Amino acid sequence: MRALPDWTAETAPTPGGLIEIACDESGSEGEKLIGGNTAVFAHAGVHLSHAAAASCLDHVRARAPSPTVEYKSGILRRSKHREALKWMLGPAGPLLGNAHVLLIDKALFAADRLADLLAAGPELAGFLYREGPRTFGPEPWDTFLAAFTGLLRGRNGRVPVTDPGPAFDLLAVLLRAAPPGRLRDVLGELQRTRPAVEALLAGDRPPALPPLDPLIPAIAGAVAHWGAAGRPVSIVHDRQTLLTDERIARLKARLGASLAGLRLVDSRTDPRVQVADLLAGAARRIAEDELRGRGDPELTALLRPYLTPASVWAPAGVPHP
Repeated sequence: MRALPDWTAETAPTPGGLIEIACDESGSEGEKLIGGNTAVFAHAGVHLSHAAAASCLDHVRARAPSPTVEYKSGILRRSKHREALKWMLGPAGPLLGNAHVLLIDKALFAADRLADLLAAGPELAGFLYREGPRTFGPEPWDTFLAAFTGLLRGRNGRVPVTDPGPAFDLLAVLLRAAPPGRLRDVLGELQRTRPAVEALLAGDRPPALPPLDPLIPAIAGAVAHWGAAGRPVSIVHDRQTLLTDERIARLKARLGASLAGLRLVDSRTDPRVQVADLLAGAARRIAEDELRGRGDPELTALLRPYLTPASVWAPAGVPHP
């Protein structure tokens, strides 16, 4: 096993001010925010050298052994390997100060998109996120949310939804069932957006950056986080089918000089990306356990210092109440 390096030495930018960040995600299901296999999307960025990342993997393996060639986050998430996870996240490990995580609660992210239609912000999204399931029940609310966000999805190689009728029919059902109060008022405002939604669906929606895919704001968030001092950021990312050449070009055009480059690699060839995978997978599991009411307070506390303010995760105390 390699000796522990000086992790703090890994935070200096490369000559010329460029900083290279290795990234990976966990819970990516494209624009399917509701009804998928995961409730949370996590995106991690790591600023370590190849040698430091390889040493980190060695120490994780020593604490949580596995015969697998490529050490994945699922191994570290096993309860018997909890101490190894605590080491990796804690002050004795390599990541504190050298990594970040963006968490997105997908249901809250979907509520954000509804709030956008009303030109409203995080407070209304948080209100819908809490009061929708509480008033109508989780299943009817999720059915409505899935139908409505389906109207806003990008083309992504498929024929997009062009008929807003079913989604607005579900909205009408909720309106009739809603008691007097703010929630019914908000849903009434949402019903009045139908002409704008119909115009959106009737317009030209060429393949571009998918508006509901959390991966896009996650990469933008990584660039903003690591480039806060005005340094250009280069991203090394695990291969992702959603990151096509065209979308990478559009993302570069959107972010300008702050994104110096974005290249996709096979995680098996880059230990930094493997470490990002471990962090993203662990963060997603910790967050999902919190959402399901079986959170681990110690692990949640260890995760908090990594979270960026752009995270959309209500239990973390970030911008969405």
